[in-house]
Amino acid sequence: MSTVVFIHGTGVREPAFGELYGRFSTGLKALRPSLQVVPYYWGEAHGATLAAQGACLPPSSPGTARTLAAQDPDDEAWGVLYADPYTELALAAAAGPATEELAPGSTPPGHRIRHLLDTLGERLDTDAEEFARPDRHALARQAALLASQPLLGPASDALDPATLAEVAARAVVAGAVREALDADDPLIPTGDQRDRAVDMLGVALGAPAAGSDRGPRRWLLHRMSNAVVRRVERRRRPLTEAAHPAAGDILRYLARGEPFRAGLAALALTLEPPVTFVGHSLGGIIALETLISRPLPMVRLVVTAGSQAPFLYETGALPTLAHPAPLPAHTPPWLNFYDPRDLLAHVGAELFPGRVEDHQVLSRQPFPAAHSAYWTNPAVYRRLEVDIP
Repeated sequence: MSTVVFIHGTGVREPAFGELYGRFSTGLKALRPSLQVVPYYWGEAHGATLAAQGACLPPSSPGTARTLAAQDPDDEAWGVLYADPYTELALAAAAGPATEELAPGSTPPGHRIRHLLDTLGERLDTDAEEFARPDRHALARQAALLASQPLLGPASDALDPATLAEVAARAVVAGAVREALDADDPLIPTGDQRDRAVDMLGVALGAPAAGSDRGPRRWLLHRMSNAVVRRVERRRRPLTEAAHPAAGDILRYLARGEPFRAGLAALALTLEPPVTFVGHSLGGIIALETLISRPLPMVRLVVTAGSQAPFLYETGALPTLAHPAPLPAHTPPWLNFYDPRDLLAHVGAELFPGRVEDHQVLSRQPFPAAHSAYWTNPAVYRRLEVDIP
């Protein structure tokens, strides 16, 4: 009787594991009723836990120096601006008066600030040192982009010139930082550098010099920051508790993976051959590395789905096999399922010529749903029915 061992991926715990294993077993035995399907539930014995009940998390009670509330609350709102530098302009435009048709010969709203933005690059050169971070050339590019932004007109109608200047300055700086983040620039400005750039740009665009009362002109930023701070403080612990099994499982396996592999090997020794290992995501890495690290002749096939094993191998991070070493001769044939939309799935045919067969399946799901859709895809089971010995 052929035996299939199902090995789950990161973050899976009961009762979700029971449901996943049940779905896999039902789907496979519907095509091959004679198969014996057994689980390897490593999450309970070896999976990551917050062993000290989250003692690593910064406290969020009021009055402690480490809370977000003790920091400048506006710092959190910058995350919103980095995602969309024109958020404040959009809020201002939405709160302003309805757009009216201009009289012939009249100056359109935002004309002055557009001119200042268009010429900002020429004036920044004189303050080159001050604008080292963010890069002054990036600031000039972002100013030119902002000058053509349609939101400037409605925002000009809604805001006084000083407020508009500071909002525009923040949009330019946020755009420059976003540009650096998109380029993976390793030198991102500190909050102090960012704020100095905003102050200097604000003055160049018509705002009073730093040191004057800025409170009335920061209402838009405060509207965002207060909501963001409350949300981050409220959600930090539940977000960490929800995310840590998945992230922690990966880190724990890469740091101390032998117990994961030893448990699977011990299970295989109790099973009647031929045995097939089927692993999803990290489960596939565990399955493959168990077979790399020791001969298990009863295992005739290893199947991975949504696997990062080829990526870890090529980057030199696979614990049991360093690139460019080949798979050991005792490693059984390897069938690797991947969905092109699954950004966590990788292929291995070029890395291990003749030793792995990559098989594409299409779930028609976007990522990350594509990473979890293998076990509801009939094409996966049809291929397994053919390949399992």
